[in-house]
Amino acid sequence: MSKDIYQVPCLEADTCHRNEIIIKKSRFITSIGHTKSTDEAKAFIEKISSEFSDARHNCFAFNATAPGSTAYCGCSDDGEPKGTAGQPMLTVVLHCGVGELTAVVTRYFGGILLGTGGLVKAYQDSVKEALATLPTQERMIPDELTLIFDMRYIDKFLHMSKNYRLSIINTVYTDKVLFDVILPKSQSEDLIKNIKELTRGDFVVSKKS
Repeated sequence: MSKDIYQVPCLEADTCHRNEIIIKKSRFITSIGHTKSTDEAKAFIEKISSEFSDARHNCFAFNATAPGSTAYCGCSDDGEPKGTAGQPMLTVVLHCGVGELTAVVTRYFGGILLGTGGLVKAYQDSVKEALATLPTQERMIPDELTLIFDMRYIDKFLHMSKNYRLSIINTVYTDKVLFDVILPKSQSEDLIKNIKELTRGDFVVSKKS
């Protein structure tokens, strides 16, 4: 899947997806939110940390962009031994195939020490189990193009368009034809190249900013 078409959490605004597991009497409560920026991620973390302010740890990991991207991500152990919570959680978040999400794992200590390896596994398993039941939806980062060319190319263009995830949102007929279209950014340059070949360069294209 390209970086401009990917899955994101399907959650209403100001809501979260939640799952709880118990490991050696410790409660691990995972809250997942749809966060499209670092600011949204920080706000979600603050909200969950406030909700569970009596917990010993509210560890988190977030990725505010496409799955696997490290451009806008972050994590915290929140008092757990270094490297036992935040980074292991972030590894799961970055490789889960879902973007724009923040995971906060709240831990209520049950009196039994888990050890370094046990903590890493517990935090990763907490996120994995929550992700397993997370509802998702497709997100597309689009290009909006206006295409103008001679009407004799319409049929071939429409046939060509089936090779792309393209939607025609407006059509205007004059002495030529105008199409307003939406498609993934990753496909727009290839479409333009093929229209140029089809029309032998006799076309006009503009992108909406």
